[in-house]
Amino acid sequence: MSAGKALAPGCVIHGAGDLRVEDVPVPRPGPGEALVAVRYGGVCGSDLHYWRHGGVGDFRLREPMLLGHEVVGTVLSYGSPDTRGPAAGTSVAVHPATPCGVCPECVDGRRNVCRDTRYLGSAARFPHVQGGFAARIVVPAGQVRALPAGLDPRRGALAEPLSVALHAVRRAGDLAGRQVLVTGAGPIGCLVVAAAKAAGAAHVTVTDLLPAALEYARAAGADTLVRADDPDDPGRPVDVDTAIEASGVAAGLDTCLRLVRRGGTVVQLGMLPPGRSPFAGNQLVSREIELRGAFRFDGEFDDALRLLAAEPAFDALVSAVVPVREAASAFELAADRSRSCKVLLDFDASPTAA
Repeated sequence: MSAGKALAPGCVIHGAGDLRVEDVPVPRPGPGEALVAVRYGGVCGSDLHYWRHGGVGDFRLREPMLLGHEVVGTVLSYGSPDTRGPAAGTSVAVHPATPCGVCPECVDGRRNVCRDTRYLGSAARFPHVQGGFAARIVVPAGQVRALPAGLDPRRGALAEPLSVALHAVRRAGDLAGRQVLVTGAGPIGCLVVAAAKAAGAAHVTVTDLLPAALEYARAAGADTLVRADDPDDPGRPVDVDTAIEASGVAAGLDTCLRLVRRGGTVVQLGMLPPGRSPFAGNQLVSREIELRGAFRFDGEFDDALRLLAAEPAFDALVSAVVPVREAASAFELAADRSRSCKVLLDFDASPTAA
């Protein structure tokens, strides 16, 4: 694609602690591409990692990069008349992944772990894949999904993180009638609660260190809330059928392994820090626990949109909407889990002439 002469605001990360709102060129769509006017973008944990640490896990910034992969907006145009997609003017969500389609994982139907995927706002490859935190973006038309009728774009901005939660729940197996533990009540953990309840879980217990975060989990449908730092909390479960670790810390995984029943299943969803992580690995053997990883998602994106359209309660998880020009304060708020759950950036601004 080639750059146009107009400019639009975007959130560009230059290094740890160096987030800038810059006027970036409005791109022009090429064949098979769609130009989207972004309305809302959700600040994700990975965005916060790039902002705080200059990277996520082993993926380090090597050049300035537009952040963001949780975006909704409106189709403006396509790069060629034969490009198929929602009509111009349609409210859409953007699926952030473009799998290669030919690697062994893609061929095996596991496109979410494609070894050569392109994912919006990711430093996993170089040059980096620029993200969706700009008022105007170009994406492959196949990544654009029309919002279901009646789905408010603010709630629709949760489609990407809800897809992550739905994939983790599916990795856990059949949850109908099951007792489920979720460690970590951040945005993803809260969405895991909602996904588990939608999958028929009989009882969902959530642990976290912060009372405010636990209240968001309650809004998402949690049955029992437990302070993770209180071993005597009467709500602490024993022998749950399934545990989903959503905090991204080794202590959470250790808790899951100790509290799941013999022969139970633990899903590691939170991204653990790079390097070695200590946990009670002996429990895997002596209690024959199944430990499964969950990474991103694939077809769950469409299911997430349908679930969001059907359930207004998700609105309670959007704790703030901040204008893009105030992105610094939005990131500060999103990083403070005592004050927020999901924070959205509002890109409702017209591009300016260069």
